[in-house]
Amino acid sequence: MTSFAELTTMSVGGPPERLVEATTGDKLLAAAREAFSSDEPWFVLGGGSNLVASDEGFPGTVIRVGTRGVEVLEREADDAPTDVRIRVAAGEPWEALVALTVERGWSGLEALSGIPGSTGAAPVQNIGAYGQEVSETVVSVDFLDADTLDFVRIPRANLGLAYRTSVFKPGPVDPARRGVVTAVEFRLSDEGGLSQPVAYDQLARALGVPLGARVPLADVRARVIELRASKGMVLDPSDRDTFSSGSFFTNPIVARDALDGIPVDAPRWETEEEPQDRAVPLGQTPAPPPARTPSPVKLSAAWLIEHAGVPRGFHLPGSGAAISTKHTLAITNRGGATAEDVAELARYVQSRVAAEFGVVLQPEPVLLGLHL
Repeated sequence: MTSFAELTTMSVGGPPERLVEATTGDKLLAAAREAFSSDEPWFVLGGGSNLVASDEGFPGTVIRVGTRGVEVLEREADDAPTDVRIRVAAGEPWEALVALTVERGWSGLEALSGIPGSTGAAPVQNIGAYGQEVSETVVSVDFLDADTLDFVRIPRANLGLAYRTSVFKPGPVDPARRGVVTAVEFRLSDEGGLSQPVAYDQLARALGVPLGARVPLADVRARVIELRASKGMVLDPSDRDTFSSGSFFTNPIVARDALDGIPVDAPRWETEEEPQDRAVPLGQTPAPPPARTPSPVKLSAAWLIEHAGVPRGFHLPGSGAAISTKHTLAITNRGGATAEDVAELARYVQSRVAAEFGVVLQPEPVLLGLHL
């Protein structure tokens, strides 16, 4: 019986009760409608790169999205002369899509090279890296709603895209919109083989150009993959640091009045996102999210973890899970780890950062049957 350990990049987790492989659009819709109409639990699985499932598995149906295809769409009236619209099947591997767009000279996704997973999951998580987010290029999402069984096309304005979240993920107040993404439409740009303006300092340095420069797409892609590989963020069967779910914690976004306990040398960036985490006095329960204040601040989760006394390579005694030897933001399966090993280490990291800085780190991957 296939287990989540075989279906995820973290390589932990027990088997689902029932696994359905949906390799065509019709099979995906049929499987989803059957699951949504039943009284049994269900779960939609993409590439498995942002999921940690429990050792007990899942007591229901798992629909694994394996659809493929990239369609170039006709130009619309509001398109700029350089615009290129594509509609991509949800199961198309993300890295293969980015490689294709770079090869064809379409910019907009190049800084998102090397990210594992599927295209349908990209807007759910609003993936981002090196100065780009998928929200910048998404036009709409085709979606089968689990509660109404309606097949709808959701425009970008209604997707609730923000830092590592969307309407498909539960928020502090609103529940997640339940269903399955079947396709995603993107608007890219043909700038004669040049990238979008480089918007991330580390990438600009690696390219040897100033921020805002446009460079050949292939150069951006190559440097991004090199940077990700140096942090263990590019899948490599020979490197245990890559047996992870990528960044395990999101960078906390806090209101300015929560910065008293944060050292002045801690990296921070102003942001327009809603505060998600806040500092709290040691021993107290975090309060509900505060009202929006001007210019909240995004902190570096990796910096907080390392300066809370959790170094690279750290592991709890007897555990198969460890902090990556390349990057403190990743929890890795060093071999033989269980899902509970991963969760236990994550809880330890949370407790150390909360004790040291009063910031509650939030997990980035989906936790199926696990709780921190």
